[in-house]
Amino acid sequence: MKPAYPFLRPGMTVGLLGGSFDPPHQGHVQISRAALKRFDLDQLWWLITPGNPLKENPPASMARRMQAAARMMDHPRVRISDIEARLGTRYTAQTLRHLRQVYPHVRFVWLMGADNLAHFHRWKDWRDILNTVPVGVLARPGERISARLSPAARAFGNARIPASQSQRLARADAPAWCFLNVPMVNASSTEIRNRGEWSG
Repeated sequence: MKPAYPFLRPGMTVGLLGGSFDPPHQGHVQISRAALKRFDLDQLWWLITPGNPLKENPPASMARRMQAAARMMDHPRVRISDIEARLGTRYTAQTLRHLRQVYPHVRFVWLMGADNLAHFHRWKDWRDILNTVPVGVLARPGERISARLSPAARAFGNARIPASQSQRLARADAPAWCFLNVPMVNASSTEIRNRGEWSG
């Protein structure tokens, strides 16, 4: 299946928030709105992944998660994308390489919650990701300290941009990353599933 690419002008800044979104919740919405503002992004894409290689259980169907995400995130500058499923990419580094080939003059920023930074060193080619695009990290409940002390945070400590200068992240040359503390919604996809409010 050929991917459908949206039109992007050269020089635009686009945040990429990847995840299973199984299910999407208000925490995803909140960090997306914060990222658009604090990192001065033109667009933000929710990359709904076919499956997380670090998780054992398969997620709900792609169609269900895409529909739920579209209902949850209603914002003119946020796109819901299944591009990883269309491309057949399994890892973030692969997806980033492809997007940068298609959009060589667009500035992409990888976005993630602090919980992901805590174990980012387990991701495939994680150093390549940090050396390829700027990374914006947004605080999630219970992960602030472990994220800041993580192997990835220590390895790239010299590339960290202060939160007070977060608006320059999207136009910074990689490696560059910024950790933001934002008002948090204590929502978790895992907890939602465990309460039986979402099932595949």
